[in-house]
Amino acid sequence: MAAKLKKGDKVIVLTGKDKGNTGVITSVNPKTGKAVVEGLNIAIRHQRQTQNSQGGRVPQAMPIQLSNLALVDPKDGGPTRVGFRMEDGKKVRYAKKSGEVIDA
Repeated sequence: MAAKLKKGDKVIVLTGKDKGNTGVITSVNPKTGKAVVEGLNIAIRHQRQTQNSQGGRVPQAMPIQLSNLALVDPKDGGPTRVGFRMEDGKKVRYAKKSGEVIDA
């Protein structure tokens, strides 16, 4: 199945502690169905000190379930679902809310 959300997409969080916040996807793991969004779902991780790094408490973005994310519509900035259609012999993603092509 084609990926509806990809790295670099601007998404909005639908549920959870970061509901309503937007960010850019930094990585997607299709096997687990999760994505890491820059600046959202932050958790504190304890880092051991090494020769190269200081160590201590380091904030880190944790994965979010893909079903809790929605693409930001290019026209109005609200959440939208993603569809696929053929244009000029190529399969492209489009925002179902406004009909705008996401990646041309």
